[in-house]
Formats: sequence, C-alpha cells, structure tokens
Amino acid sequence: MSRTQFPVDADAAVADVADGSTVLVGGFGAAGQPVELIDALLRQGAKDLTVVSNNAGNGDLGLAALLGAGRVRKIVCSFPRQSDSWVFDELYRAGRIELELVPQGNLAERLRAAGAGIGAFYCPTAVGTPLAEGKETRVIDGREHLLEFPIHGDVALVKAHVADGVGNLVYRKTARNFGPVMAAAARTTIVQVSEVVATGGLDPENVVTPAIYVDRVVKIEGGAA
Repeated sequence: MSRTQFPVDADAAVADVADGSTVLVGGFGAAGQPVELIDALLRQGAKDLTVVSNNAGNGDLGLAALLGAGRVRKIVCSFPRQSDSWVFDELYRAGRIELELVPQGNLAERLRAAGAGIGAFYCPTAVGTPLAEGKETRVIDGREHLLEFPIHGDVALVKAHVADGVGNLVYRKTARNFGPVMAAAARTTIVQVSEVVATGGLDPENVVTPAIYVDRVVKIEGGAA
C-alpha cells in the first residue's frame, strides 16, 4: 500500500513546513517550477528558509515572490542572475540574503548523492576558482578534485505532469529537470501535477519517480504541464 497522501490541496500540503527548513524547489527557470506550491508556501508563512534551486527566481512570481517577501535566508543555486532576477539582485546587493553558488552539474550530483545515500564524492569542477576555497582536495589520476557533500532537503516542491493513484510520476519534456533528484533527496516530497490517472494507468517503463519518493500529491486544475 502506498504511503502517499493523495489527493490534498496545496495549502494543506505545505501546512507543516517549519521555519528554518531547507526547501528544494524544482524548475529550470520557469520550466517545471511548482508555482502553485510556492504560492501556497508563501501563504503559509514559513520563514528563515534555505532554498535550493537551479535559479534564484524569475520576474516577480513563484520563487521570486517568496524571496521578495523576505522569507528566504539563504539560496543555494547555479544561476542567481539573469535578465529577470531583479528581486534576488536587490536582496543580495542589500545584504539581505546569503548565496551559496554551486556549478549546475555539482548541484544535480549533490542532490542525487543525497537520494542515493552517498556520503560524499570528489569532483574536478571549480578547482582553481573561489568556489574551491576551504574544500578538501585530492589528486585522482593526476587531476585535482574537490570533496563535495550531498544536499539533503527537509521538503521538496516538485512539478510533474501526471501521477497515478499511488503517486508514481511522469514528467513532460524539459520540465523534468531537477524534479527526480529532488524528490529522492528530501524527507518530505510534495508534488503538483496537472493530471491524475488510476493506479495502473501509467506504463511502468515510463515512470520516472516511483511513489516511494512521493509523500503528497496536489492536482492543479488547469495547470500547465
């Protein structure tokens, strides 16, 4: 029997997110960003959050709105600045948010390591840059590597395309991005989907995130994939 709570509404799904939580937020820019779950977290009121995401918000909506409300203490991401990241930019310049910059491949692998139970790993990315400061190094096959540690989340907010009745997930094209690794790396994974099918209605060969990683499913009426 699945442990997934399904279905729940967005506000109920995020009701127990605590102050100071580390929240993994899926998405690559706007693609696959769980905007409705982020909006629910904004209404819920949790503060002093550490957010792990590929970007630091776009425009004034979704993750940018959470940042703009002063609810995020620290962001861990790969692309903190782009043409529409004015909310983060203003906060960072004012010293009102902390940034941990992580190369994109390292971000994905650190999340994957958390889900796989890997204690740490060595990677050559960022050797010789300011991002290497304070990190343990090791020469492997004649090349210097940095020791990197997993990123565990208290909560993951993920957007998928379709869920079945027990919480198995499939994604739509590039909206998949960080969803699968974040779902596995968090203690509690909350997923929004645009469609729900009966248990057994998904081809097992197409399931990307098994239900064992999913705690709560929210169906967003009319939500885009």
